Amino acid sequence: MLFDYVSLAGGLVVLIIAGDILVRGSVGIAQRLGIPNLVIGLTIVAFGTSAPELVISLKAALSGSGGIAIGNVVGSNIANVLLVLGMPALIAATPCGEDGATKNAIFMVAISVVFTILCFFSPIGLMGSLILLALLAVFLGDSARAALQHRKERKAAAATAAEAQEDNDDDDELEDVEGVPDAVAVAGVYIVLGLIGLPLGAHFTINGATSVAQDWGVSDAVIALTVIALGTSLPELATTVMAAIRQHGAVAIGNVIGSNVFNLLAIIGITTAIVPVEVPAEILKLDIWVMLACAVLLLVLAAKKICLGRMSGFVLTAAYVLYITVVYYLSATI
Repeated sequence: MLFDYVSLAGGLVVLIIAGDILVRGSVGIAQRLGIPNLVIGLTIVAFGTSAPELVISLKAALSGSGGIAIGNVVGSNIANVLLVLGMPALIAATPCGEDGATKNAIFMVAISVVFTILCFFSPIGLMGSLILLALLAVFLGDSARAALQHRKERKAAAATAAEAQEDNDDDDELEDVEGVPDAVAVAGVYIVLGLIGLPLGAHFTINGATSVAQDWGVSDAVIALTVIALGTSLPELATTVMAAIRQHGAVAIGNVIGSNVFNLLAIIGITTAIVPVEVPAEILKLDIWVMLACAVLLLVLAAKKICLGRMSGFVLTAAYVLYITVVYYLSATI
């Protein structure tokens, strides 16, 4: 029992450190290569922090526990909006109105609806997998287009500035250009270390939390929606907290949107391509609708360009605590 608590605490420490490293590296890459912070948050950071969900869902589906795979993704998407955005706002103001956030939030709501429809045609098999993976390709293609467009605009602006200052020291300019590859390499190392550390920290955290929950007599279904879902969302939480502290709001909101997109399209898409997944009836009664409501809420926050403060953070965090309480209560009454 003591080892479980040590595993839980140690995993949390690793998550915090890895989250900080990943934010530093990702923002460094974005600044050096001219890629918007939002795109970095939507792709590298989001996909990296969602790695634990992929591992857990694949293992669960292959072992015949499809309900855990679905519950993990649905629960993680709920936690990403309510907790991953709520808790950082208690520490530092978290803006949700970054350029491009609304468009991507609309896409997230749309795929949440598609996923919900597929759940009602359970089990989700190869056809559903192809639909989800095709939508993932669209998302990645649009993110790449946005990154290339931003770089093009940045180069054009730099060229204009250079023409206006032709008397600048050429040696200083050469020194700046030559320094870019080294800075990118260092930032790349940070990203790799962060992407390795986050799943590792999540592994110890999930193992410890699951063992503690089982010792307390909690069912597997509830563990999937709460403990495992929360555990696999800890990388997103750690990364978003550090992004908020370092005033990188675009990374924070991009991380949440991108993680939710990756959870639905990549994790379920890859998992169901390997083995059909049955959707538990209890998830269709409550949790899938809470997930949809959270997706719509995130869209409203992005569209209204709301900056989350302490009060907003408290409300979101309290809403997540209420959701967990309801899930445990319903489990106890069954």
